[in-house]
Amino acid sequence: MHKTTLEQWALLEKVVALGSFARAAADTHRSQSSVSYNLALLQERLGVSLLHPEGRRAVLTPAGELLLTQVRPLLKAFAGVEARAATLRDGLRTRLDLVVDSIFPRPRLFAILRQFQQRYPQTQVHLTEVLENAGLDAPASAEADVMVLTRRQDVTGRGQWLMNIDFVAVAHRDHPLFSVASLDDETLAQWPLIRIADRDTASQSTSEAWTFSTIDAAIDAVMYQVGYGWLPEERIQPQLASGVLRRLPLNHGARRATPLHLIVKNDLTPLDEQVALLIALLSAP
Repeated sequence: MHKTTLEQWALLEKVVALGSFARAAADTHRSQSSVSYNLALLQERLGVSLLHPEGRRAVLTPAGELLLTQVRPLLKAFAGVEARAATLRDGLRTRLDLVVDSIFPRPRLFAILRQFQQRYPQTQVHLTEVLENAGLDAPASAEADVMVLTRRQDVTGRGQWLMNIDFVAVAHRDHPLFSVASLDDETLAQWPLIRIADRDTASQSTSEAWTFSTIDAAIDAVMYQVGYGWLPEERIQPQLASGVLRRLPLNHGARRATPLHLIVKNDLTPLDEQVALLIALLSAP
């Protein structure tokens, strides 16, 4: 059997945080004598002095500081267990599966996840990022509660248009294409086209295509002048702003849009409150 209890350590932390036995007693709805007794018992069983008076405040001794630092993660973990139990008791889900196409703007995605976590801290979001046209992970899509994908027709679920992602034709500022007076398909065909997996962002071009499995790799390939390509405008804003990447002055097709759809699992009827909140956050302008 353990000599001490989490309750005693929690009281010690409360006394230290509030500075006195009286304030800790009031905050925990106990009598001051109960707080004093539990902390005296804690120190007696450890055989170590944990607190000493400093003016009107109760502060930790060096030994108390060391031991409480070790105990704090346990207190936090135990609080998490109790919060999770409350979630289960109230019928709230403890996990939500989300599949998102990798072209979805990351700053917006993580801002949404942060807002969701603040509202439902005990619900874990399991995020799977996919490059959809490179082959959607079937298990991920089958288990997902909410999906943000381009090809709505390939997934079973209730869906609606969410947003368009703009792709722009770009190359490194020093690429020879910028020395050409007029850019047409014949001129472009002389240089490698950088493509993101099988995403058909430049189907009308006749140039040789180099395929990369991630957006970041495709961006790097263009940055290192391997070729030119249509890249998600939002993801290359810093490079465009600095002038390292420049938009190609094409006669046509310099900008293309790919739609994203918000899809919800069919059997989520009615929607539980966590899914409803996530959908609302994703749908917000």
